[in-house]
Amino acid sequence: MTSSNAETHNSGAKGLVFNIQRYSIHDGPGIRTTVFLKGCPLKCKWCSNPESINPSPELMVRESQCDGCGKCVEPCTHHAIELHDDHVHIDRSKCDLCLKCAEACPRGAIELSGKYMSVEEALEECSKDEIFYQNSGGGVTLSGGEPLYQPEFTLNLLQACKEKALNTAIDTSGFANWKIIEKMLPYIDLVLYDIKHLDPEMHASATGVSNEVILDNLQKIVKSGKTRVWIRIPVIPNFNDSETYIEKLAKTLVGMPAEKISLLGYHEWGKSKYFSLGKEYPLNGCAPLAEERLESLKDIMQSRGLQVTIGY
Repeated sequence: MTSSNAETHNSGAKGLVFNIQRYSIHDGPGIRTTVFLKGCPLKCKWCSNPESINPSPELMVRESQCDGCGKCVEPCTHHAIELHDDHVHIDRSKCDLCLKCAEACPRGAIELSGKYMSVEEALEECSKDEIFYQNSGGGVTLSGGEPLYQPEFTLNLLQACKEKALNTAIDTSGFANWKIIEKMLPYIDLVLYDIKHLDPEMHASATGVSNEVILDNLQKIVKSGKTRVWIRIPVIPNFNDSETYIEKLAKTLVGMPAEKISLLGYHEWGKSKYFSLGKEYPLNGCAPLAEERLESLKDIMQSRGLQVTIGY
C-alpha cells in the first residue's frame, strides 16, 4: 500500500491537538479523557468536527460570541479581516495565524484550533483523572480527526499511557498502512472502529477515499486477537440507512468477534463549526434521523443475532 492510499502526517516529537476532553463517557467504557488529534485523510460530509480535518492550526470565528465591534480588523497587518454587516470575514489565504485579532477581540470570538503538545504535556493532562479511571473502568481515548494520521505521536502517547497502567482506546476510521496499526496494537486495549459503507464507490463519494484498506485492516485487527473491538456505524440519510443495506451489513458482521456494534444517527451538532471555519456545510438541508427509524434498523441487525445499541 502506498502513501497515496493512506497518507500520514508526522509532526515529530509533538502532536497537533485541537481538544482534550475530560470526563468523557462516549468514547469507550467508563469515565475517560479523550485526546482529539488534528488532521484526517477522510473528508466525511457529515463530520461533526470539521476543525479536525486540516492537519494545521486554523482560526475559528464564533459568530454567536461576535458583536461586530470590529476591534479585530486594525491589528491585522495582512488585511485578512473585514467586517461586513457586523460579521467578521477572514481571507484565510492572507492569514499567517499571528493571532493579533484574537488578542484584540474582547469577547473571545476568535480562537486558534490546534495546539502542538509533547507526549509529556498530553499525558500530564490525561493523568489528572486517574482516580476516575480506576473507579469506573475508564481510561484514555485517542480520537480526532484521525489519530493514525499522526502515527509517531499516537504511538508514543499510547506507550506512555501503558507505562502508567492506563487503559487505552483509539477511535479510528482504519485508513492507514497496516504496519502503523500493527505497531500500536500491543498498547491498545480497545479499538473503536468506524464502518461508513461497504461499497467502495459509495464510500469514496461521501468520504473522498475508498474503503478497501479500511475493511482489510478491520479483518486484520479482529484476527490478531490483541485488542477488543467496538464497531461504530454513522447512519446517514440516503447514504447507508436503507433496510437493504443494513441487512447486507448485518450479514457481513455476523461472526466477527466485535464486542459491541453502535448505530450513530446523523445529527447537525457540528454545523455551526463549518461557518466558524468559513466553510459551507456539505449536508445542508439533511434532517436528522428519527429515533423510530434507528430502532427499525437496529431490529434488522439484531434479528441476525448481533448485539446492537443506538448511540455510543
